[in-house]
Amino acid sequence: MSQDSAAERFATGNITAEDMDAERRVTYPTEAFFSRSYLEDEKKHLWPKVWQMVERESDLPNPGDWLTYNVADESVIVLRKGDGSLKAFHNVCPHRGRQLVSVSDMLPGKVHDVRGSDRRSFTCGFHGWSFDTDGANTFILDPQDWHNELTPEMTCLSEVRVDTWGGYIYINMDPDCVPLKEWMGRAGEILDHFELAKMRYKWRQWAIYDCNWKVAIEAFLEPYHVAGTHTQLLRYGDYYAYSKQFGLHSVSGYDTREADYRMSESSGTTRSGKAGLDPRVSTYELIRENYETVNYSASTETLVKAASRLKDELPETATPQEVIAHWMKSAKADDAARGVTWPEIPSEIMAEAGLAWGLFPNQNILHGVTFALCYRVRPYGDDPDKCIFESYALERFPEGEEPETEWVYAEPTGENWGAVLAQDFANMEFVHKGMKSSGFRGPLPNPHQEQKVINLHRNLASFIGRGAPRLLED
Repeated sequence: MSQDSAAERFATGNITAEDMDAERRVTYPTEAFFSRSYLEDEKKHLWPKVWQMVERESDLPNPGDWLTYNVADESVIVLRKGDGSLKAFHNVCPHRGRQLVSVSDMLPGKVHDVRGSDRRSFTCGFHGWSFDTDGANTFILDPQDWHNELTPEMTCLSEVRVDTWGGYIYINMDPDCVPLKEWMGRAGEILDHFELAKMRYKWRQWAIYDCNWKVAIEAFLEPYHVAGTHTQLLRYGDYYAYSKQFGLHSVSGYDTREADYRMSESSGTTRSGKAGLDPRVSTYELIRENYETVNYSASTETLVKAASRLKDELPETATPQEVIAHWMKSAKADDAARGVTWPEIPSEIMAEAGLAWGLFPNQNILHGVTFALCYRVRPYGDDPDKCIFESYALERFPEGEEPETEWVYAEPTGENWGAVLAQDFANMEFVHKGMKSSGFRGPLPNPHQEQKVINLHRNLASFIGRGAPRLLED
C-alpha cells in the first residue's frame, strides 16, 4: 500500500481505491439506510453537490419546452431556450419562497413531474413577480416600497448548472462543481462509444416503493444475486460476475471460468450460452429468456430473431466464438436493412465496457450496442423507508419510428414490469426490513462481484462524512 493511500484511509476512515482493486473484505454501517439524520445530511451534502440525471434531451425538443425535476427537498426547472441551449433554475421565487411551478408530492399515479411548452416567462402565483427565460426579474409590484434599492442580483432566479451527456440532461446545484465531462470520467469515455444519444425511449415506468433509495439501486448494481433470485435464468447461462471501481462510478460484467467462452462480448448481454450446451441453442434461449422476462428490454427483437436462426445457419461444430461472431454479423445486417445503424465499437472497448455501469449516485445503465436498460432511484420526501424507483428502456429505432412514451406509474408486479423485475421487487422491501434486525451484524459484500455496492458507500461517505466502509481484519 502506498503512503498516500494509507494517509487517505487514516484521514477519512474510508477505504481507498487501492483497497477496492485488491478486492479486500469490507463492511459498512446501516445508518445510511434508516437514519433520518443521515437523510438530512444527504439533503445538505449529497443532492446539492452532485451531477444528477434529469431526463433525456428528447424530452425538451423545442424552444420553450420545460419540465421540473425534484429530489429530496429540491425542485429545479429545466427549459429549452430560443437559441436551443438549456437553462436551469431553482423552482422558487426570490420574494417569499413560493414555488414558481407548483409541484405536488409524487403520490402514486399522480405527478411524476410537471412539464409544458412555449414557455416565455415565469410568474409567481403569490404576488405576481415575473422572470424571463434567463431568470432575470421582469416585474415587481410596487418596487418603490423597497426605496428602489432591490438589485438584479437580489431579484433574479437562482441558477443551476446544466449540461448534457449521452442524450441525457444533467443538473448540478453547486456553482463550483467540476464540469460534467470530468465528473463522468472513464465511464463517460467508454459509454460514449455506444452513442446513447441516438437511442430513444421504448418504455418508461415508475413506482413508489417501500425501501430506502440505496437498497433499491443496489439491487441492480450486481449480477451476484441472479443465482438466488432469478433461478429460471440459470438453465441457459452462467452468471458468475465481476465488479470494478472507476472512481465515482463502477462497472459490472459477466466473468467466465472457461477459456473457450472468453471473448470481448462475453461480459455483456450479447454472450454465448451456458458452457457444455450447444452454443447455437443456448445462446438463443439465453437472450430470449432475458428479453421476454425483463419487460422486453435488455436486448432487441432484432437480436432475438437473429439468435433464433443460429441452429439453422451454423453447423453443430460451431464454437462459442463463431456463434457470437455470426450472430452479431447477422443482427447487424438485419438492423441495417430496416434503417438502424450500429456504432463501430473497438473490441477492447467492448471488453472494458462490461454489462452495466453504476453512475454515482443513483443511476444504473445496462448497455448494448443498440439498446440500454436504465434505472434511477430517488428519496421519497422525508421517509427513509420509501423511494421513487424509475426504470426505462432505450433503443435505436429507424428514423421516425420511435414510439411515443410518457412516464407511467406502475405497481411493482410481474404483469407491469416482467418476471425478472418483479423478482427484484420481491427482495428489496425485505432486504430493507431485514437490515433493521438486531441480529444483523452488518453487510458482507462480495469484494469481486459486488464491488459496485461497496463503491457506492465509499463515495457516499466522501460526501456525507460518515458511514464509510471499513476493512475486515484477518
